[in-house]
Amino acid sequence: MKKTGILLTLLVFAAAVPALAQTIKWSAAVESSGEGIYELVLTGKISSGYYTHPLTDPYTSAEIELDGYDAVGDPEDVFTPADYKGETVVKDTYILKQKFRSADGKVKGTVTWQSCSGDMCGMPEDWDFDVAPAKAGGGAALRPAKGGSAAADTDGSLWALIIEAILWGLASLLTPCVFPMVPMTVSFFLKGSENKARGRFRAAMYGLFIVLLYTVPISIIIGLTRVLGGATVTSDIFNWLATHWLPNLLFFTIFMVFAASFFGAFEITLPSKWVNSSDKNSDKGGLGGIFFLALTLVLVSFSCTGPIVGSVLIKSTQGEFWTPMITMLAFSLAFALPFTLFALFPSLLKGLPKSGGWLNSVKVVLGFVEIALGLKFLSTADQTYHWGLLDREVYLAIWIVVFSLLGLYLLGKLRFKHDSPVEHVSVLRLTLAIAVFSFVVYMVPGMWGAPLKALSGYLPPIETQDFVLGNYTPAAQAPAAAPATAGGPTLQVAHGLMAYDNIDDALVASKASGKPVFVDITGYGCVNCREMEARVWSDPQVLSLLRDRFIMVALHNDDKTRLPEDKWVTSPEGRVLKDVGRVNSLIARERFGVNSQPNYALLNSDGELLAPVRGYNLSIEGYIDFLNQAL
Repeated sequence: MKKTGILLTLLVFAAAVPALAQTIKWSAAVESSGEGIYELVLTGKISSGYYTHPLTDPYTSAEIELDGYDAVGDPEDVFTPADYKGETVVKDTYILKQKFRSADGKVKGTVTWQSCSGDMCGMPEDWDFDVAPAKAGGGAALRPAKGGSAAADTDGSLWALIIEAILWGLASLLTPCVFPMVPMTVSFFLKGSENKARGRFRAAMYGLFIVLLYTVPISIIIGLTRVLGGATVTSDIFNWLATHWLPNLLFFTIFMVFAASFFGAFEITLPSKWVNSSDKNSDKGGLGGIFFLALTLVLVSFSCTGPIVGSVLIKSTQGEFWTPMITMLAFSLAFALPFTLFALFPSLLKGLPKSGGWLNSVKVVLGFVEIALGLKFLSTADQTYHWGLLDREVYLAIWIVVFSLLGLYLLGKLRFKHDSPVEHVSVLRLTLAIAVFSFVVYMVPGMWGAPLKALSGYLPPIETQDFVLGNYTPAAQAPAAAPATAGGPTLQVAHGLMAYDNIDDALVASKASGKPVFVDITGYGCVNCREMEARVWSDPQVLSLLRDRFIMVALHNDDKTRLPEDKWVTSPEGRVLKDVGRVNSLIARERFGVNSQPNYALLNSDGELLAPVRGYNLSIEGYIDFLNQAL
């Protein structure tokens, strides 16, 4: 009966979650119109499956209420008309504009709207804003409203922030820098899980360590930020963990050592002195080992969990205190839950029959997977330091060989010393072998330049490939891309597009051509950037807009190239920044209010922000709407 009650409670909560999140995510900006007149610009991202009504609808249209400020004229709206049963409605992106009179351009107020899904319309919703004009020179000046942030582009509701953080935490499991820890977690807890009660305790401690490692350091950072006045040096620490050669080579080595252990080369055990001091009541692999695995997971995950962590840090530097901590707690709980279940899984496996040595087969399969996924860390260091060791075709060749050997192992054609002979192939083994060899067949065309979008987050960019066949060549994808000439764009980015490596040169080109500037805040080791390029930029309409209608500039925040001394930059904290990545990271923080990748900004030729900065979002229609705001 208790289990039924718990299940019903979870179902009720799941049904209530959509109602807690607002249907439109708003961000605010203020632009000067001269003579004490300013214009408030509210940009709303409408959730998928919903629509609202334009200002021409006298009954259900949005309303803007200014707190103590004089409105000048009537509000205006900008949107791409959509049709619902013969009625003009607004979907995807909705921009509201209201001119007002103010001495300094600051404005507070509330926007109220009503959203519909199908024939059903919900109750009116509202969002409070508190915003000031952009800084001179195009710097970001979007101020948070009720816990909102320009970088996070949140809707100001604490519940919405919590739900968004939970969804981010669950989604992080599927990202390329987090998923490799799944087989490592399972394999680590395979040993010493004979006692089910002890197995449950170890799994619970693993989850607790993950939560603490995320929330405690962030809370300390927020506290120090509050006391010391908002230093942003912490983002450099996260960037270092995600992109520096030392931690990445360390993670790569750890994965390879685990793989060798799974293949039977040796057993991984902690020194008895460590074990006894960390957990006197446990056997090998006590709390010390569990904590180390949790720490490895948290450090490895920074490349892909950066957007949520970065948003939390931005809030802390903008005066927020409790909201970032609560958000990070919600994120870490959701992030830790799947790994706690994976840690619990081996103790459940121990109750299954052990005939046929299947448990050793599981470890060997995990070993092959560890080799493949561990390459990601070596690739990150290779990309950020431009070593040229793991170009795309080399990376693919290794994966093809590894998974081919895995398929042969599943069919019993390859054996390790602890394996039992495979007298016949079970249905499960055959099914897995078919899946593995199908994956190998899928990867083979990538050796000649096939895009392989499903693997975009794992593979090095296609620009690193020496030989690309047919229509997948960068030149074929972007025939109008300008050549890298003196005074012109010098960086070749995705799909053969050419970009400047600094904003100043791009603004000069913008004034000469009359085109707005598209700023790509990216990184060589940024997995979400590669996914955006493969899934969104590859769309013909998006690619055409980027190629023909914009001057592009790419700011790589992890480029370790050392700058000449005359181009060194001193940060507001007094640190001298000597490489390209740190300078670009400072520009991203100071000018655009973000400290994670990917992020995208649109500027006019004077360097003024034309729309709120857009982050990681795979909606192609939303991206087109974003680009059109500058056109």
